[in-house]
This record gives sequence, C-alpha cells and structure tokens, in this order.
Amino acid sequence: MARHDGLTGLANRAVVLEKMEEALARLRRHGSRFTIFMLDLDLFKTVNDSLGHPIGDELLKVVAGRLSACIRDTDTVARLGGDEFAILATADDGDQREAAIATANRLLGAVAAPYDLDGHHVNIGTSIGIALAPEHGADVDQLVKNADLALYKAKSEGRDAYRFFEDAMGVEVRTRRAHQVDLRNAVSNDEFELYYHPIVDIQSRQTASIEAPIRWHHPQRGLVPPAAFIPLAEESGLINQIGEWVLRKACGDAVQWPSPIKVSVNLSAVQFRKIGPIDGFCQTLRESGLPPERLELEITESVLLQGSSENVEILHRLRQMGISIVLDDFGTGYSSLSYLRMFPFDKIKIDRSFVHELAKNADCAAIVSAVAGLGRSLRIDTVAEGVETEDQLLLVHAAGCTHAQGYLFGRPCPVSELKFERFEQRQPKIRIA
Repeated sequence: MARHDGLTGLANRAVVLEKMEEALARLRRHGSRFTIFMLDLDLFKTVNDSLGHPIGDELLKVVAGRLSACIRDTDTVARLGGDEFAILATADDGDQREAAIATANRLLGAVAAPYDLDGHHVNIGTSIGIALAPEHGADVDQLVKNADLALYKAKSEGRDAYRFFEDAMGVEVRTRRAHQVDLRNAVSNDEFELYYHPIVDIQSRQTASIEAPIRWHHPQRGLVPPAAFIPLAEESGLINQIGEWVLRKACGDAVQWPSPIKVSVNLSAVQFRKIGPIDGFCQTLRESGLPPERLELEITESVLLQGSSENVEILHRLRQMGISIVLDDFGTGYSSLSYLRMFPFDKIKIDRSFVHELAKNADCAAIVSAVAGLGRSLRIDTVAEGVETEDQLLLVHAAGCTHAQGYLFGRPCPVSELKFERFEQRQPKIRIA
C-alpha cells in the first residue's frame, strides 16, 4: 500500500522516483538512456465537478489502464496524485526523440478515445511534458523539473499535445515569476486603473451602459491591457483581489453618472469559481450606493461550461437582486444554444470578429443576423462588438442588433475623460456595385 496508488493500482510517486534513481545509475554505468513523461488530464476537473467524484474516480481508473497498455513491461507508469501521471520509459539504441514522439502520440490517442462511464459519455484529453535523459538532466530533480516545465508549456499552448523540454522554458518561467511578483506589487501599489468604453443603444444613439476594462500601469512596461495579465492573475490566485477592486471602483464611479446609465464589469470564470459572489456584491453595492439595476456582469460561456448547477443558481440569485447578466463573446468557443436555455441572459455580446467581416463575408452576416433574431425571439438584447464605422453600424442595425460598442463611439478612456453624449449619425459612405 505504501508503494502503490490505492485507486488505480499504479505505482506511486515514491516508486517512480526510486525507479528514476535506478535508471540514472544504469545510465552512468552502461549509458542506458531513458525518457520521462509527465501527464496532466485536460478537462478532468470539469468532469469531476459536473458528474461527481465517483465518476471522476472511475475515469482515473480507466485512464490508468489505457496508459499501462501503451507502455512496455520494462517501463513504469505512476499516478502522482489527482489527475497527474508520470511514465518512465527505457530507450532503445535507436533515435530516443523519435521513440518518445511515437509513445507520446500513442498516449494522446489512448486518453482521447471516448469513455462510457455508468451511462455518461465523456471526452477528455491530456497534456504531456517530455524530458530525455541524459540530454535534459542527469539527476532526478532536474529531470522532473524539466518535464514539468515542458508539461506547463503544452498546457499553455492549447493542451491535448506534447512538448519536449527546451532551455528557453526555464527563462519563460523565471520571467513569469517576475511578472507575478510585479502583479502582487501592483495590487498594493495601486497601479490599476479602469478605462471606460460606452455601449450605445442603436435606435436612440444614447449611451446605455459603459464597460469597465482594467489597465495596469506597469513601472517599466507601461500601460498593460487585461489580456496580458488577467491569465497570470487567475493562475497566481490574485484574480479575486483584483476583481473586488474592479467592482468597488466601477460602482463608485458609476454612482456619479446620469442615473439611467449602467456600468458593465467583466467576471472571469476562475474568479466566479473561487468566490461566493453574492455577499461581496451586496456589500459593494451598499457601500457605493449604486442601485443593483445599474450593474451589469459580463461572463463568458466558460462559467456555464463548468456545468455546475451551483454556478447557475448564483447567476439566478444575482439577477433576482436586479443585476443584469451579459453573455460575452458569443459566437466563439462552443457557443451552445443550450446556454440560452440554461439561463435567461439580459444581453448577448456578439464577438467583434464577426462584425469586422460583416460587409465582406456572407457567413458572418448570417451568423450576426441569426444571433440577433434569436435574441429578439427570446427578448434578449444583442450587442455588436467592434463597430468602427458608420457602415458597420448600419449593417448590425439592419441585422437586428439592439446595441453596439466600438471605436466609432470612442476608445476606452479614464473616468476623467468620459463624456455622456448622444452619438449623432454621420453620413456613411455607401458603395454601390
């Protein structure tokens, strides 16, 4: 029991580390090379959260069997804990890297094959980091560390893939750690600022709500957009602290605006998963004096993709308070219509990529029209993102969108530069073929 995983029957961490020490001894004596594979299952947490731990445990046992079937008797497969596995594979006299690629492809294919677990059809994948001995290290700690770095790279580049260790990965990790330190300092040094971007009612040309994207004033890197640091904040656990600041600041600013105008705050899936948002929202609204009806929360489909009934319940409770819930970036990712049945959104934001191609791509025009028509049937407002020209505004209006957002109405700006105005129609340049 001390040497094997109780759930899967595989070797445990202690055994695989012991086997690595033995393999290193053979390497020093006879030059016998070997390869380390580190594996992490993709989407396992989603399965575990949505279908329950018994199904998750059954999935781990089936995965263990499939991994064992991919290796030779002389190799070792171990479960390190959770959904993490390791494999030590001895190398033949041929090309070690090519043999590792062949093994990695077998592992990817085996894990990706569909699962039928107690009547539930499940699909997952895996990410794999590979370290070659002696090329990537001559001691256990170095080999494990380098395989982990390669695994991290595989996951960060989209998952369901393998990556070999490269020296540059160490530099990337050190840079990332430095940025994490900078981000922690940014919270305490008050280096964040909200830049406001209006969302306009197309019919009246009036500002209906104002989105509040965050910016980071980095001492050396200058103004950093959210896409460049929010993933790091999610990974480091700082997203809750930053998200709470955003909500307080946005509500505090918005209470000074003309009363019909709402403020729209983005809520990341990681932030949503890690907090019980109701109490925090109630307290922030009370302290700011902003009525709940003037707050919009923008979420992406990943909040619903987690499949948690608790998430949907929280959204319902927020909406019952009077807060509007907006589905952001619709049209990208899975964009399942079941999400619209799962929860009664107040707005759907159509991704800018469709609006940008609207005049040139008939498929994009059809998608925008379809989503706008769907919104109209379900009594959900639709916001066309990325509107930059009057021609695009006319097209999204003709498609049935109720609201628009984009550079046509100004770029995101600090609260001190924010203007509340009616956006008068400019004469469009219509080209007649």
